[in-house]
Order: sequence, then C-alpha cells, then structure tokens
Amino acid sequence: MNTFSRISMLSGAIALALSLVSACSPIDRSRAINNANVPALTLAQQVCASCHGVTGVSTSPEFPKLAGQQRDYLIAQLAEFKGHSRTDPDGVKYMWGMGRLSAEQVQDLAAYYASQTPTMGPSMDAALMAEGRRIYNEGIPSHNVTQCSACHGAKGEGAGQFPRLAGQHADYVVKQLLIYQSTDQRPLGAAMKQVTHELTMQQIKALAAFLQSFPGTT
Repeated sequence: MNTFSRISMLSGAIALALSLVSACSPIDRSRAINNANVPALTLAQQVCASCHGVTGVSTSPEFPKLAGQQRDYLIAQLAEFKGHSRTDPDGVKYMWGMGRLSAEQVQDLAAYYASQTPTMGPSMDAALMAEGRRIYNEGIPSHNVTQCSACHGAKGEGAGQFPRLAGQHADYVVKQLLIYQSTDQRPLGAAMKQVTHELTMQQIKALAAFLQSFPGTT
C-alpha cells in the first residue's frame, strides 16, 4: 500500500470517528431540563420516558398516557406546572421541576406526544363499563352532570384544551376526577368541579372503566 492510500484510509477513519462523536454528543444524551439547547426529543427519551414511556404510553397507572394527547392541553398543563398553579400532590412531586423548560421545548414536547399513536387499555367489568358509557354519552340530567362527550368528543379524542380521555388508565382517571370533585388543585379544570360534584364513587369508577378501553375506538 502506498503512502497516499494510507493517508486516505487514515483520513477516512478520522472522519468516521468524528461523525460518531458528533452523533453521540452530550447534548443529544442530556437529561438537563434547565438547558434550552437540549432538543425536546432528547428530553422525551431521556427524562419523560422514565414515567410516561418513550412514546407516551406509560405502563404505570400512576402516570398518565400522553400518546395522542391534545397538543394545546399539554402546553396548558406544562404552563400550570411552570407557574406552580397546579398543586395536586403528584403534579408537585413529579412535574414542578419541568417548569424550567423553555417555551420552544414545551411546544416541541407537546407536538411530539400529540403525534404519537394512542393505545387502549384492558377491558374491565362489562356492567361497570356499560354504566360508564351511559354517563359519558348521556350524562346524568337528574343530577346536573353533563355528558362528557360534549367536550371530550364522541370518541374520547378531546379537542384543544379539552384532553383526550380514550385509553387513559382507569386508576389515573379516578384520581383526577376525585381531585376535581373535592379540591381546587387544578385551576384550569375549574369547570370540572361542577360537572363532577354529584358523581358517586361507583359512577366515577364506571366512567374510568369505560374510558380505559373505550370500546369501538382504535
């Protein structure tokens, strides 16, 4: 092998090494939520995934599914966490720290999760789900409970700042409905206090059971 060939091979090896270093740069593997230069996708994969899953499909009902969630809703919730106006215990514990995200990171994270494919959860007791379906679609007029579909859509898909509900973990739905019903810890959802205030625990569980699998929705 002549000198020119050896130099060419060495140059190629150096270029490859530099490209690999660049592709795996610290900024692309960073967990620093206070660094505005960290891409939202990196944060989703390196930070948010530990609770919500890489694609927004959490496995623990302690944490909500974010896949397919309404972009405007996600932005609004992150704003509440940033401003410390959402004070439910889990929100304070897990999400207040995310208030250090930049406006661009918030927008990009919301867009990322909104673009992911949502999944349905397992079915629960048939009678319970049937009761939940009735409440979701018809409400309980005698108790001034408005039908959920009026704001959250016939397929539970949500709209704008009204969140997607279809496929959400039943346990998480129960927890949030009780927060709306009994506290003022989620100010942006103030209207939900009126909607939920006469729901019994049985009715709340029925709604949650229906929403988790949302029969007929993919």
